[in-house]
Amino acid sequence: MGKFVNSVEEFFKYCADNEVEFVDFRFTDMKGTWHHLTYTMEAISAESFANGIPFDGSSIDAWQPINKSDMLLKPEAETAFLDPFTADSTVVVFCDVFDIYKGELYEKCPRSIAKKTLAYLAETGLGDVAYFGPENEFFVFDDVKIRDEINCSYYEVDSEEGAWNSAKNFTDGYNTGHRPGTKGGYFPVQPIDSMVDLRAEMVQTLKQIGLEVFVVHHEVAQAQGEIGVKFGSLIEAADNVQKYKYVVKMVAHLNGKTATFMPKPLYGDNGNGMHVHQSIWKNGKNMFYKAGEYANLSDMARWYIGGILKHARSVAAFTNPSTNSYKRLIPGFEAPSILTYSMQNRSASCRIPYGAGEKSVRVEMRFPDSTSCPYLAFASMLLAGIDGIKTKAEPVGPMDEDLFELTLDEIREKGINQMPHTLRGSLEALIRDNEYLKPVMTPEFLDTYQHYKFETQVWPDEARPTAFEFKTMYSC
Repeated sequence: MGKFVNSVEEFFKYCADNEVEFVDFRFTDMKGTWHHLTYTMEAISAESFANGIPFDGSSIDAWQPINKSDMLLKPEAETAFLDPFTADSTVVVFCDVFDIYKGELYEKCPRSIAKKTLAYLAETGLGDVAYFGPENEFFVFDDVKIRDEINCSYYEVDSEEGAWNSAKNFTDGYNTGHRPGTKGGYFPVQPIDSMVDLRAEMVQTLKQIGLEVFVVHHEVAQAQGEIGVKFGSLIEAADNVQKYKYVVKMVAHLNGKTATFMPKPLYGDNGNGMHVHQSIWKNGKNMFYKAGEYANLSDMARWYIGGILKHARSVAAFTNPSTNSYKRLIPGFEAPSILTYSMQNRSASCRIPYGAGEKSVRVEMRFPDSTSCPYLAFASMLLAGIDGIKTKAEPVGPMDEDLFELTLDEIREKGINQMPHTLRGSLEALIRDNEYLKPVMTPEFLDTYQHYKFETQVWPDEARPTAFEFKTMYSC
């Protein structure tokens, strides 16, 4: 498990041993979308790693203008792995983006921003490594139909597991009657869990490309699953999210199905989250641990939580960056929007896992989702946490009661803040509250990011009537 290559020299030996024909250079944009540029093996040399790979930065959304479009990909040989899905032997290499005009890592490259965040952590003296353990949930559907026109807006997803198929006549089969039902998908065995073999294939493929997998199961919603991947350092964990999403989507695709990490594809059932476990270490010591305190949390850990919860409304612009994100963050679906912390309590935005000892004490932020760019999501939480440590920000809590049962009045009376209810709310919070990000994120990046999200998500969404509006207002 883990790395296959430790140096540029080893990279070429690895490629020779595996008869590699193509090198696929991959980088990530602000949305978290993975892009790739492929070269023949013969066209790549050690100088390619030293000098970089040229590409057109103006063709990536919200990056470079056409008159300054030349950019460089800086490959990282140590990230290499064989693509399990290509017909010809292809090695994948992660890249950072280099700005030739400023002579530095590109200020809008998420992976570069994450690296700068780690450098900032070291500068503060608070720690030398930050560990992140994301839990990315997903749906696997048999079919998806989408239409978005001036006079028509329509989507339909389907799964044999869906309760809506209980009376369906299947052309090439029969109706088994075994279905999890709404919110009934947590841990039933076959035949109710119809995706055991599909998830197993995903697990085997993830292991093949170097990820360490420890648990796999059906999730609460119909057609929903989760595969647990071992935590890693910030960059490693974010890289693994990109690999994980790629494998899940491709394995589903090759089996005639379609996978999505969309936060809320089903109305009335649980959505997809990306719960993120986090800790800071220094000189091999877990700085979040202190025996005898609540949940064995040190002051640093508590202040770290306080920083994230204090800035959560603007952090959400990175951790929950889609309009669909906020359809998940409503009470009753294990998607906490109440900004407090608690031990074991899944209704709190921050949970401290049960039984954590010196090496395993960590904080779990439960509001993020997989529409986020993992590099930006992890970096923004780490920056907010560092600010909390510096300012000794005390979080509200701990609160061990079922927070989903609280009324809005009770939440206000207890002085608990909530996550924003819309993407617009999170972006407006980002405009007001961004000083904690500026040690790493430039004003140009922050301005570009929020404008891009308004233009591509908020305004198009706000302008469109919905089926629910027609249902409730057509006869007005």
